[in-house]
Amino acid sequence: MATTLATRAVALLREADVPLEDGLDSDEFRAVQRRFGFEFGPDHADLLRLALPVGDGWPDWRRDAESDLRKRLAWPVEGAVHDVLHNGFWPASWGPRPLDDEVAEKRAREQLSRWPKLVPVYGHRYLPAAPSVSGAPVLSVYQTDVIYYGADLVDYLRRELQLDPAPREEMKIAHQVPRWSALTSAPENDEL
Repeated sequence: MATTLATRAVALLREADVPLEDGLDSDEFRAVQRRFGFEFGPDHADLLRLALPVGDGWPDWRRDAESDLRKRLAWPVEGAVHDVLHNGFWPASWGPRPLDDEVAEKRAREQLSRWPKLVPVYGHRYLPAAPSVSGAPVLSVYQTDVIYYGADLVDYLRRELQLDPAPREEMKIAHQVPRWSALTSAPENDEL
């Protein structure tokens, strides 16, 4: 049974004329989740059961090449690793940064593998995979430049599709995404 949040999300997608296909069926869900090793968070799953947004920027879980979907799933971690190697990103909680870049990269990947997996919604906008809560925020992720792009799926779509969003300063974030949310306010990596 779809949530009200997912129903409202589909209505916004229709209002913005985003092409929609029939939602994923149970077999398709199981196949995607098994192939890529994650479970969609509740709001993302409910949306994709109702309708599959398609077209530029939207991951097509039915037809996109597996390699393309894997790249999109890897984007947040690969971006963080890039910042480890090139921009001085190294959270204090990881201990001292190894001097050797190969060792630092290996340690960074080990640490990042413990962070919640992020699943693409559109472009470089992500929702956390399960386990997550309904009402999870949508994050815009570009390397370790992470911002809240929506307080939840509906708020995100209003902003992305430019459908009368509330001003950013009025965004009320009810839930955090462990570790990733800390990047929205921790430019010095002290809170990670």
